[in-house]
Amino acid sequence: MKTIIKIFTLLLIITHFSTLANNSKQQQAVQEVIQKYINGTSNADPTLITSAFHPKASLILSHPNKPFWQVTAKEFASWFKTKKATRTGAILSITVDNDIATARAKITTASPVKQYIDQFLLKRFSDGWKIVSKTANQLDITQSEQVLAAMDKRVLFIVSSADFHGDSALATGTSFSELVEAYDVFINAGYQVDVVSSKGGTLPLAYINTSDKTHRQYIYNQDFMYKLAYTLAPEQVDPEKYLAVHYVGGGNAMYQVAENKNIQAISMHVYEQNKGIISAVCHGTAGIVNLKLASGEYLVAGRKITGYPTAFEKTDAAYYQQFPFAIDSLIKQRGGIFNYGQRNQSFIQVDGRIITGTNYQSSREVAQAMIKQLNTM
Repeated sequence: MKTIIKIFTLLLIITHFSTLANNSKQQQAVQEVIQKYINGTSNADPTLITSAFHPKASLILSHPNKPFWQVTAKEFASWFKTKKATRTGAILSITVDNDIATARAKITTASPVKQYIDQFLLKRFSDGWKIVSKTANQLDITQSEQVLAAMDKRVLFIVSSADFHGDSALATGTSFSELVEAYDVFINAGYQVDVVSSKGGTLPLAYINTSDKTHRQYIYNQDFMYKLAYTLAPEQVDPEKYLAVHYVGGGNAMYQVAENKNIQAISMHVYEQNKGIISAVCHGTAGIVNLKLASGEYLVAGRKITGYPTAFEKTDAAYYQQFPFAIDSLIKQRGGIFNYGQRNQSFIQVDGRIITGTNYQSSREVAQAMIKQLNTM
């Protein structure tokens, strides 16, 4: 009987992981189709647009004189034979239910500046996923100049996939406060934000407080939570797309990030090749301690850096015993100048294109300092 139970349990586990792998595969396939639509409309490629749609697909669009304006995919694609305006897009969320799926994307155009939410219905056919219907809604824009300045500029949040402190059974996760406070600043300024974790996939979260207005806003925001449920793996990231990376803290930021060679390569490409920004907040600063310039010198050498200091830690606590290093000590060892402010008060350091914050209370100020530079790039 015990043998039968073990076999049954093993089969359940295999089935579970097989289902997860298939869902991930289908999610990726749908994403590729929506990306064809975005790339086709952005680059005036009617053939690419048409390839994303089923031949019998219908689009329900807005028209000032037609309450129900239905056009074919072929007709829609014909509107993009020549590039008339700068146009960018970003996938917001995807939901797959067996052989059907829904997706949302935000589209931004310039001259004049307009933004739309596109919603798609897709179905899987013998030759793959196809869009069978699309509709769109134009958003109200109050700060068009700000949206234009941020247009097609992406920020990459870097987080850890670690669920536990080191080898212990002590649970940990990414600070939800640090995620939402920075994300809120970037999104409201018109920037696109992607999230990469050390292993990709679902992100472990910590310090969620639904009594907090911003927490409550984003915990129930399907587009934001989609990003956290389907974080990118480092190998999925094209660093050429980003003008800034932002290392988010939380206890788990002490693990899996600093030593990750792929993440290091992404960050240094953004900093050195794209002339972009490297930022970090709280324990997220642990992620930058091993970054090196092409010269072989540590990124932090001679730079003013802040992060969560040892003075604020409970050094006799079990979690702290799992930490692989002390952030402030290693920054100093690497030649950095480590400073920090008052406990529970925002404190940031801006040293050229390196911007860091002491604690979660610094998240907004760090993001605002980044945007000040990003708007000039």
